[in-house]
Amino acid sequence: MAIVHITRRERFSAAHRLGNPAWGDEKNLEVFGKCSNPNWHGHNYELWVTVKAAVNKETGFVVNLKQLSHLMHVHVIDVVDHKNLDLDVPFMKGVGSTTENLAVAIWQQLEGPVKQIGGQLHCVKVQETENNSVEYYGA
Repeated sequence: MAIVHITRRERFSAAHRLGNPAWGDEKNLEVFGKCSNPNWHGHNYELWVTVKAAVNKETGFVVNLKQLSHLMHVHVIDVVDHKNLDLDVPFMKGVGSTTENLAVAIWQQLEGPVKQIGGQLHCVKVQETENNSVEYYGA
C-alpha cells in the first residue's frame, strides 16, 4: 500500500533569547549577535508538521487534518503562543531556545499523539524568519 505524506501549517508568536548562560553578555553578543539581547526578542513562527501513513480506505485520509490541527494546538501552539520560550514553556526548560532545539522539542510533544490518530510523524519544520527554518526528521 502506498504511503502518503500530509502537512499541516500553524502559526505562533513567541519571545526568546539566544545565549550560553555560562558566558558573559560580551561573548554572547559576539556569538549570537542581537539575538542575545538580555531583554529578549520575538518571532512570528510558522510550524509545519508532516505525517505519513497509508491512505485510510474508509475516509481517503492519511489522518484527519482537523485532528492533527487540534493535536498541534493542544500540545504545542497553546503552550508556546505569546509566551517566552525560555521562561514559560515547560518542554523548553533547560534547553537553549534555538530553532533547532525547538523543532526537536516539538517532535517530542507530537510523536505519541500523532500515533494515536493513526499516523507516523515524518517531519517537523519550524520557520523562525523569512530566511531561516529548521527541519527535523526524528532521531
